[in-house]
Amino acid sequence: MKTIITIQHTQSVHHTNGMVGSWTDWELSELGVSQAKNIGEKLKTELAGRKFVMYSSDLLRAKQTAENVGSYLELTPILRSELRERNLGKCCGKSVQWLRENIEQQEKTIDDRLFSDAESRRDEWNRLKPFFDEIMLNNEENIIIVSHGDLLSVFNTMFLGLSVETINICEMFGLAGGVSYMFENNEGKRFIKRISDMSYI
Repeated sequence: MKTIITIQHTQSVHHTNGMVGSWTDWELSELGVSQAKNIGEKLKTELAGRKFVMYSSDLLRAKQTAENVGSYLELTPILRSELRERNLGKCCGKSVQWLRENIEQQEKTIDDRLFSDAESRRDEWNRLKPFFDEIMLNNEENIIIVSHGDLLSVFNTMFLGLSVETINICEMFGLAGGVSYMFENNEGKRFIKRISDMSYI
């Protein structure tokens, strides 16, 4: 049995100031820090007696979420660039309004890019896939992953064994601070028992 808990990073400064997140290195807001601590405190009770390993995006808002959660679980996050949010290219460091006014291509399929130097959803999938295969095949039974909304939507699709093309027609998106529980039993069947549970924050 393999248990995977995913945590979407909590409120970041870019959630409050109208700026693009993506690969811009925003910190958590004061509320975001408090939310991450709440998640850690509740998981400490739920996971008592079980050993976990924690992986996190190396972007600051995810790293800070992971560090705050990990402080309650006595875990140090292993930082992985594969877990970064989707790279939106030249609009990083710009406002959401700038993005809307300067977008180069509307996204209609997983191969479209908002900007010429941005990742497509397929690019994002291909970046994540080696990490996903690694954790699904290794001997770690209990895993916590801290990442971002767009990336975790791709992760959810991948976990269910669906193709990348599925993202053209449907997705499972979460919210900042959402906690999801996933399991793979000894026969290899996968279950998502809880998706973006906001009660932890």
